[in-house]
Amino acid sequence: MKLLISSHMFCPSVGGIETMSSVLAHACVIAGHEVKLVTQTPSVELEDFRFEVIRQPGLKQLYDLVRWCDVYFQNGISLQLACPLVFVPRPWVVAHHTWISRVNGDRGWQDLLKQYLLRFATSISVSRAIAKHLPVPSITIPNCYRDEFRQLPGVPRTKQLVFLGRLVSDKGADILLRALADLKQYKLSPELTIIGVGPEEQVLRRLAEDVGVAEQVNFVGQKTGLELVQLLNAHEILVVPSRWQEPFGLVALEGAACGCVVVGSAGGGLKEAIGPCGTTFANGDTKALAQQLALLLSSPRELKARRDRAEAHLSSYRSTEVASAYLKVLEGAAR
Repeated sequence: MKLLISSHMFCPSVGGIETMSSVLAHACVIAGHEVKLVTQTPSVELEDFRFEVIRQPGLKQLYDLVRWCDVYFQNGISLQLACPLVFVPRPWVVAHHTWISRVNGDRGWQDLLKQYLLRFATSISVSRAIAKHLPVPSITIPNCYRDEFRQLPGVPRTKQLVFLGRLVSDKGADILLRALADLKQYKLSPELTIIGVGPEEQVLRRLAEDVGVAEQVNFVGQKTGLELVQLLNAHEILVVPSRWQEPFGLVALEGAACGCVVVGSAGGGLKEAIGPCGTTFANGDTKALAQQLALLLSSPRELKARRDRAEAHLSSYRSTEVASAYLKVLEGAAR
């Protein structure tokens, strides 16, 4: 099979789509297929992939690539990158990582056109929540987490709460800070580590002062690689207090893989990623979040029980399992 993968974002950018595109491309090469990947992400670095990466292709180049392939896989639907299919029909498989709508839930003409065109594609959704949102039948295959996220021997789990994400309103770090203040009514004053950067950092620092928890909060900036894995391993609870409906929730898998119990928002697909490894609360409900945290912080037994369920839950999110499921769909489309 000659497989063309379209990944709007790719290495050196880091994220769920980038990871999944790389995992899938390598798995297909190992399975004996010929793979080329197109992306809009520029790079000046020397590259050492087992497949060809074409960055920012022109329309003629993209047309030739689609004509070359047996199956065209879009890891995230793009009207621009789908254009050649009008002139060169090929089996078309699309993976959906987010909602086809505006941030506020409205749909523009581009969203409506994407939804119409999906009747000509095989759709894959990263969560059941996304699948229910689509106007066409969809296979659910979750994203995988990277193998580097794991429990490390010899790292003492001495810290309590950790937040990992961009410091923007949608991710809800402010909700967590207010919940931290509410925990004082339970006579609890846990420390919180905030990992990440973003435009709201100074606003969040001021909020921590205003609600009286500044001395409990440590902003550590962006962390990656082994340093991030070690930091997660040092914490008991990862909090994912997203204000918006997360389509999936890769960060929950990364935290659980590092031994954190996860407390996250219930809306969207995040609760699917959390599974039995944690608990959920209604999006934006500060009081409910504080209550969930109080229950876990007061019960080492419950923390251990949730942590012990992680290995079984994570088994279906490992890269080998997810790549195998994708490969089955792609090979089926090529027949």
